[in-house]
Amino acid sequence: MTVQVGIVGKPNTGKSTFFAASTLIDVKRAPYPFTTIEPNVGVGYVRVQCVCKELGVKDNPRNSICIDGWRFIPVELIDVAGLVPGAWEGRGLGNMFLDHLRRAPVLIHVVDASGGTDEEGRPVPPGTHDPLQDVFFLEKEFAMWMLQVVSRDWEKISKLIDLQKKYDELYAKFTGLGVDVGVVDKALEELSLKTKKATSWTREDLMHLVEYVMRKAKPMVIAANKADLDVSEDNIKRMAKELGDRYTVVPTSAEAELALRKAEKAGLIRYIPGDPDFEIVGKPTREQEKALEYIREKVLKRWGSTGVQKAIDTAVFEKLGMIVVFPVENEKKFSDSHGNVLPDALLVSKEATARDLAYQIHTDIGRRFSFAIDARTGQRVSASEKLRHRMVIKIVVAH
Repeated sequence: MTVQVGIVGKPNTGKSTFFAASTLIDVKRAPYPFTTIEPNVGVGYVRVQCVCKELGVKDNPRNSICIDGWRFIPVELIDVAGLVPGAWEGRGLGNMFLDHLRRAPVLIHVVDASGGTDEEGRPVPPGTHDPLQDVFFLEKEFAMWMLQVVSRDWEKISKLIDLQKKYDELYAKFTGLGVDVGVVDKALEELSLKTKKATSWTREDLMHLVEYVMRKAKPMVIAANKADLDVSEDNIKRMAKELGDRYTVVPTSAEAELALRKAEKAGLIRYIPGDPDFEIVGKPTREQEKALEYIREKVLKRWGSTGVQKAIDTAVFEKLGMIVVFPVENEKKFSDSHGNVLPDALLVSKEATARDLAYQIHTDIGRRFSFAIDARTGQRVSASEKLRHRMVIKIVVAH
């Protein structure tokens, strides 16, 4: 299951820097996880504590990377074209942006928390633009785009709904946008739209439907970027307070993360993405040392991390409700049939059962599923039992 995360935002917010920093782990240490990668798509990672240390084994991962007991599992990051007002009408690269949004079930909105870019993304003195407006602007663009798609041929579709007493045509509109039918159905119930004739729905009714679906089907994390600037601090606190019930706001410095990952690659520091600090192990120049100290003081000590890894982890684990499981073939040695220890770490839904995992590994394994074994306890796991986060599991198939 390839999990996709869309990175969105207006120009000059640091969106491209966020994307570059997120995809900089040296993937040569693991097989490339995706067969075709478009120019606007890259491999990022979620971070989770590996089970290797508590099981007392040395793992050799195939589909992911283990760094000092932290497992990094690949996800697909989609760098969505920069947004400008009117994108839903096709302004700028609007249509490309919207097409990319179809594919991503969760979004990270990179916002310039310093208020140093206007609504078009042009640089202005920090503190002169309200970053909250950027959040509302994206909501509007997204909603207007969805409304435009859903309301196309509405007269004809609404008559069909009333005639057939079914919502298939409406469901088809939303599934084309990457939205699950269940979400649409729940929205119709919650908004009491099923009690009214579709031909009597107003534009406001359709807008409420779109906004409900958008919040549920395309959840969003706000990466409050440029968090190293002093002017950003009050803005970030205000954003967290005002948006708290709708979005998770993560203080972020994409530039700091990119600098740390480059310094780590150059052998100047020891740094694991998502860590609250780094260690100097090489010989940085005076200038490099000064830059590293700035990152430590203005970002890491202030916010606890650069926020880039946290934003991706929040999107996948919190917003999408994913968990990580470690499938093995030999439950005693925690290995596959070739002796690779804890070879795979798979992202699955927190609602996933043992049988679901079997199907995710291979359709044939799903069909022949008999039961599963919790490798830590040796206990049998039934087909319908939900999996738990960081579970090590063996699938037993019927021959």
